[in-house]
Order: sequence, then C-alpha cells, then structure tokens
Amino acid sequence: MKKIEEKCTIFKDREDACASLVELLPQHILKSEETVVLGISEGGAYLADKIAEVLNSRMDLLLTEAIYSSVNTKLPIAMIGETEELVIHKALVDSFGISKDYIYSEASRKYNDTIFEYIKKYRNGEVLNGLEDKYVLLVDECVETSLTMLTAIKTVIALGAKNVFIVVPILDNIVYKSLLTVCDNLFCSHRIDDYISIEYYYENIDAFTFDEIDVLMSRAKIRNEKLKIKGKEKK
Repeated sequence: MKKIEEKCTIFKDREDACASLVELLPQHILKSEETVVLGISEGGAYLADKIAEVLNSRMDLLLTEAIYSSVNTKLPIAMIGETEELVIHKALVDSFGISKDYIYSEASRKYNDTIFEYIKKYRNGEVLNGLEDKYVLLVDECVETSLTMLTAIKTVIALGAKNVFIVVPILDNIVYKSLLTVCDNLFCSHRIDDYISIEYYYENIDAFTFDEIDVLMSRAKIRNEKLKIKGKEKK
C-alpha cells in the first residue's frame, strides 16, 4: 500500500492534462458556432481556454461561490451559481442541523458580495447567456465534493443548453459514476480509486492566480468577439 505522502504522477502539468483531454473530445460534433466551453474554477479556466482555442469556440467562466457550515467554516455545505441556482449537500446540512434560513441568507450574501462583482468585472454586469441549443462543455481540473459541478450543470440547463458535457482530467471512480447520471457525456483522461488531492497527480501544478485569469479572460473576450462577428457574417 502506498503511503499517503507519496505522489502518483499522472500529468507533467496542466498543459499535459489538457492535451490528454483534447484527444478524447468528439471534435466532429463540436462545431465552432454550436459549442461553448466554460471553466468552473481557476484551474478549470486555464483548461477551458486551451480547449476553446482548439475547438475555435466561445470560452467563458461559470461563476460559483461556496457556502460554508456555521459549525465548521472550512466545510462547504452548499454552492450558489451566477443565475442564483443553489445546490445543497443535504446529508451535511442535516448532520450539522444547519437551518435553511442560514443557507439562503449566506447564498444571497455570497451572490451580492462576490459573484456579482465578478460578473461586473468579466462581463460588464451581464449574467452568463447565449447557451440556448448549444453543446456546453463544463471544464474543471478536478471534482471532489461535486457541489461546484452540480451547480454548474443546474445553471447551464436552466440557461437552455442542448447537451451538457463534463470535461475533467482526473476523477475518482465513484465520482465518475455519479456524474455520468447527471450529464450527457463525461470526458476524463484518468479514473482512479481513492482520490487524494490534485497535487498528488501532477509533477508541477502551481496555483492559477486571478491575475492570470484576468489575462486569460481578456484574450478570450477578443476571440469571442471575433466568433460573434463571424457568426453574423454567416447569417
């Protein structure tokens, strides 16, 4: 049995992980004007940008914020998305006896204090849109509690996505099987038993900073505008 401190390197870095994902994607159906690639975390934003570049498709962020337990402030018990879709971890909420009033109050606060500020920063105050009848790829670098991914799925379905694909480099087998039941397809390079933490599976994986996301989103905005103009010309 491996000691928990030993690394089990699967990817050299995020670029390596991204290359492994691109090979799995059904590019023949993911047409440029019919596909939207969404990063749902900081590291997910990096992967989403690279995948959108390969597909020549629109890229954006899907913003979420965790709601933490009033008993253990490091334990996420729910997640709020930018269309105010809410996903609650019922088992944790029940076990800690946390009231729904607390969750809804925190959700409102997180939305107004954090999510809406990012909406203003990255989209000039416009909530995520333009997903009607699209193939939507939800991209993250890992999935642990599934709260973020489930909130993202709930959000894009509410926004009219035609098909929802999950794209993640590495997943625990139990999480993989669970997510397969709530999406149209799931593309994952490596499935493992007993997932530990993301840094155990990369040779190099530095934190992806908000400054880097700012640069990435500026580049994505230019690409998205070009795609928008191209789409209008086709019409």
